Amino acid sequence: MKIHEYQAKAILKEYGVRTLQSVVVDDPASAAKAYDELQQLGDGLCVVKAQIHAGGRGKGGGVKLVRSAEEAAAAAAAILASPLVTPQTGPEGQPVKKLLVEAGSSIANELYVGLALDRSVGVPVLMASSEGGVEIEEVAAKTPEKILRESVDPTMGLQPYQARRLAKGIGLAPELWNQATLFFHALCRAYLEQDCSLAEINPLVVTEDGQLIALDAKMNFDGSGLYRHPGVAELRDLDEEDPTEVEAANAGLSYVNLDGNIGCLVNGAGLAMATMDLIKLHGGEPANFLDVGGGATKDQVAAAFRIILKDPAVKGILVNIFGGILRCTTLADGIVAAAKEIDLSVPLVVRLEGTEVEEGRKTLEESGVAIITATDMTDAANKIVEAAGASS
Repeated sequence: MKIHEYQAKAILKEYGVRTLQSVVVDDPASAAKAYDELQQLGDGLCVVKAQIHAGGRGKGGGVKLVRSAEEAAAAAAAILASPLVTPQTGPEGQPVKKLLVEAGSSIANELYVGLALDRSVGVPVLMASSEGGVEIEEVAAKTPEKILRESVDPTMGLQPYQARRLAKGIGLAPELWNQATLFFHALCRAYLEQDCSLAEINPLVVTEDGQLIALDAKMNFDGSGLYRHPGVAELRDLDEEDPTEVEAANAGLSYVNLDGNIGCLVNGAGLAMATMDLIKLHGGEPANFLDVGGGATKDQVAAAFRIILKDPAVKGILVNIFGGILRCTTLADGIVAAAKEIDLSVPLVVRLEGTEVEEGRKTLEESGVAIITATDMTDAANKIVEAAGASS
């Protein structure tokens, strides 16, 4: 789960991470008022920032420096007027509904620090770089030697010598090493205690008076751990999420929208991944990942069909089910119900195996629904790629 910059800063501030004073607003008049409240803290300078779940806001015009209440109102109106397009939103952009008006600061240097799980070693890794203020992916691609790493033991936490080594490595003056150590420790505690999947500050700035401040902040959370953090779960902004994915989650389905034209309905994440791989191997492109799970009901199967067919790019659907807990008869009933409820105008390929498979196949055969049956996964992938191509 992702949260906004202002929400991440509020959490980090509780752990001792220094941030600038700011106000969250949602209209130009409030932005002007916020400027009047904050301008003295930044010597007349404030920053108006779009609050969306995407990076690259500055490149897209979502971060504006202002030096008067009138400029703050104009900047807010401009950002709110249309979807913000960044490298992470895609060409359609993301509507902006909230803004952060923040006091300005005198920046002497911009750095980067972030914490994420390194699956190759099985522990979180704290990364720091002297190249702050730009996309860390760009630094990793062009100058990877400028990204320093320290593995963090989840039971022991970040050790002081590791923090000092990073502080020295990114070029901080010795008089700032103690401050950096406290800063890095606070970030690591927040990451571990809040079950984060990412905690990133870019840029981490050194001010002209020698203070380390989180000028921006990003935090993502492990969805499986949210039950332990009800306060974090309340920060979820559904306006920032794909409405179809939200609908699927409410129906108990795992769904991710993709760019292809072949809808997939599968039970089990591993089988779903294998199904998408086979579709691509045979020349097709999956339109989604959809796992109905091992214990899906008839209603959930029908809901899965409705969700897949909401995507206008879908030119065919592949159902690939291995019946264990989810019986093939349940799946067949759901397919028939969905096909009769919705005018199924795209080809449908079904491959069933497992519990009550013969009964399930019989249900499909006698349903009157136009279904292309497949004997195995390769046969299914071939047939749906061909059928979707013909449909297109």
